[in-house]
Amino acid sequence: MAVSHHGAESLPSTAAFICLQEVLHSQLSDILHDLNGIEPNAQEDPLPTGPLWAHIGVGREDGHTKGEYSPIVYPVQLFDLLHFQNIWLSPTPDRPSKGWDAGSERILTAGVFRAKLTGQRIIACCTHLDNAGSESRKKSVGIVLETMENLRREWNGHESYGYDVSGVAEHEAAVFLAGDFNSQPEQEAYLEMEASDLMCDLRNYISPQRRYGDRITFTGFNPDQDKEDQARIDFIWLGPKDRVSSGHYRSEEDVANPKLVRSPRWVVDGYAVLPNRFEDGVYNSDHRCVVGDVVLYFY
Repeated sequence: MAVSHHGAESLPSTAAFICLQEVLHSQLSDILHDLNGIEPNAQEDPLPTGPLWAHIGVGREDGHTKGEYSPIVYPVQLFDLLHFQNIWLSPTPDRPSKGWDAGSERILTAGVFRAKLTGQRIIACCTHLDNAGSESRKKSVGIVLETMENLRREWNGHESYGYDVSGVAEHEAAVFLAGDFNSQPEQEAYLEMEASDLMCDLRNYISPQRRYGDRITFTGFNPDQDKEDQARIDFIWLGPKDRVSSGHYRSEEDVANPKLVRSPRWVVDGYAVLPNRFEDGVYNSDHRCVVGDVVLYFY
């Protein structure tokens, strides 16, 4: 997701968060070495933490390197990492575990970031819900929402970051979630998230004429055989829900109370579903990449 973030007295800065699913440790190593322009060592290297990109996230099977990651890759020159945590989507979220009718361990990766230029805080989350268990998907959404609400309460603060904050009650954090829900928009996990007071689907803020690419995000590796399973199941969610718009404007509330809360305002500027196969005929993934372009204002 590409984010342009603006403060009341700052210059704009453009950055990207990359949220991945089904990533094995060796694949994550390849990605980070390549993004940072570092040649991997023949011996087992620790995962790079710069100079350009780093990640948060762990293998879901052991909380270290075993099993699939749902990592968030972020630009270290633009964001400071303030906090991160890994939550298992189960009745025992503090340790590797399966939840309810899930076929596999499932995990939520969550981090709190601070923009170096403006001091603005962003809560970033990435997940991959279970493909086998409907109950697991629905209850996992509850854990995801609870985690995001807890992080917002903990990381909404009073820091000035060089601004005049006399009379400012609170510096509110923006939040986003990206992930493979294994749930179509008319199914349980999507409906549970959509019904929340916190999050909304970024795609809904771009008119159909301005959406780029395909509607379907899961193709399978053999589209002819997987045709019945092909659907839109990968999403980017933004919050708080009442601070998301599709136009560049300040609300009457913003104008009337400019120092009541330094609040985020997401302005959605683009949505795309990119190809997962090119001229060589090789599928890079059985999913298509979902991209959101947003501007994040703080008033």
